[in-house]
Amino acid sequence: MAHIDTGGGKGGRKVSLELNLVPFIDLMSVLITFLLITAVWSQVSMIQIGSSLYGKRSEQTPTPPPDADTVLKLDIRANGYLLSIGKQVINIPMAQSEYDDVGLVAQLEKAKQLYPNKVDAAIAMSDDLPYERLIRGMDVFLKAGFPQISVLTGGPN
Repeated sequence: MAHIDTGGGKGGRKVSLELNLVPFIDLMSVLITFLLITAVWSQVSMIQIGSSLYGKRSEQTPTPPPDADTVLKLDIRANGYLLSIGKQVINIPMAQSEYDDVGLVAQLEKAKQLYPNKVDAAIAMSDDLPYERLIRGMDVFLKAGFPQISVLTGGPN
């Protein structure tokens, strides 16, 4: 404990003041701990970003498959499916108030024949449709041979 003692000159009272330094030491130990922890995390993130920030390429960088630039996207809408294969857009309307999953599978199988090395696809859905519709669309992609499925947010464009 810190102790300050002031003498009281000519008839004055003697003043004694004690400072409690324990809360100050506790605060400093917490701040130092926090500083050390955040310094470690910022250094780790700098290492991860720094390796790809400047576009360093090595011989071990995998080359993309030949069909990687072809876009395969499925928009699930309230009135049916809209399938985009590259620049080609195929509308698959609903049949008797049901989504035409069979027609979609047929179109995806044709796409698989055109692009046999393509394994990725994207899917988007309107926010007002049930979630089950998205799962069925993903199942159709898996059935047609497109296992790498990306779900796009914000609904169909």
